[in-house]
Amino acid sequence: MNWKESHLLLLTLLDVALGYLTVNIEPISPVVVGEAVTLKCNFKTDGRLREIVWYKVTEGGAIKQKIFTYDALFSTNYTHIEESLRREDLVYQSTVRIPEVRILDNGPFECHVGIYDRTNRKKFLEAYGQVFLNVMAPPASISVIAADTPAAFSRYQAQNFTLVCIVSGGKPAPTVYFKRDGELLEVQLALETGGRGSPGGRGAAGARRPQNLISRDLDDTKLQKSLSLLDLDSARGFFTDRPSPTHFPDGEFQATSQTEAIPETVISREFPRWIYPSDPEYVFRHTQIPVSDGTIEVRAMITWMLNPDLDNNALFSCEVKHPALTMSMQSEVILAAPKGPRIDMSPTRVHVGDTVRIIVQGFQNEVFPEPLFTWTRVGGRLLDGRQDHDGKLLTLERVPAELNGSMYRCTTQNPLGSTDTHTRLIIFENPNVPQGRNQKSGESGVR
Repeated sequence: MNWKESHLLLLTLLDVALGYLTVNIEPISPVVVGEAVTLKCNFKTDGRLREIVWYKVTEGGAIKQKIFTYDALFSTNYTHIEESLRREDLVYQSTVRIPEVRILDNGPFECHVGIYDRTNRKKFLEAYGQVFLNVMAPPASISVIAADTPAAFSRYQAQNFTLVCIVSGGKPAPTVYFKRDGELLEVQLALETGGRGSPGGRGAAGARRPQNLISRDLDDTKLQKSLSLLDLDSARGFFTDRPSPTHFPDGEFQATSQTEAIPETVISREFPRWIYPSDPEYVFRHTQIPVSDGTIEVRAMITWMLNPDLDNNALFSCEVKHPALTMSMQSEVILAAPKGPRIDMSPTRVHVGDTVRIIVQGFQNEVFPEPLFTWTRVGGRLLDGRQDHDGKLLTLERVPAELNGSMYRCTTQNPLGSTDTHTRLIIFENPNVPQGRNQKSGESGVR
């Protein structure tokens, strides 16, 4: 017998004398949150089974949470092993079923098996196997917003515009891309902290080149003028800082209507066409933000030089592909300038000393991005002395009689255009306020 044969015989005798135990867990494909999954642990031994313990491993192996235990000593259905010198191989399988997988279940699981050596009851052998459970979660939400809005703009200066697509609740990170009017956008990738891009490269979303954009309205730069918006202060003297109230026999300040909303508005989009390229370049960048629940929030952005003449009423969509989704998710917005603001004044019948609220209730169209609102008084300052007021709501505290007939202008604007709408304030005499006291409070109320 040569030395190799002697070595193999020695190993065989040692194996028989010491017994053996092998453990392995069947690999499993990625699963989606909410699905059921079964983990299978197979082990083979010639000893007597003592226990099976399953662990969920967290914190990089620092913490092991026990999720299942099988104790053979207290079980009536364990297998009895005949004690003899001959070798007997027994194959076992332990399964753990998770009925509804959660994101927190993502990570390694371990199956630990302990046996008594068949040749020595006091000798305990232990081995384990490990498997990584990859849990996927489809995105929970998707939305498209405009960056840095609402914000003022200059219709005579070219400016960049950024759309942001926010995708939350997904694992792993989804693939995000943009379309314009149903056409996949060709984009330039920009390097972004936390993102996966390279500057100057063409993105995967750029498989097709968009067609040259055609103006939706070739007469958009034509400014429609309304007589109601001419400078009537100098032309006819209708609106002054302190219009004189007109007294009538019944003691009230009369008018043809309580509030006069001039229906004709000016939609102003005087944008020089020559500064805008006909085929804009879209710069794409994105970030991935890990969330504490194990999911990832993705923020994808496209930036381009906005052309209000071409981009007004353009449909942009953000679409998401993810291995946990059977079909893509999408969110879409239509870029639109404000049109036809609806103005509401309360109370509908204003008396001297009332607090008046003038508010923009909505528009004739869906406006995107969010517009800015600026209130001014035609021919004078606001009641509190300011030149203008920002916001949907304009509040006039304790209006004096001198404001009767005054006109208020609401300018609504976003990067695609602006709209001016006017309403007239008609004030009636308050029978509860003596005329002398009213005049005194009115003089002190306007600055």
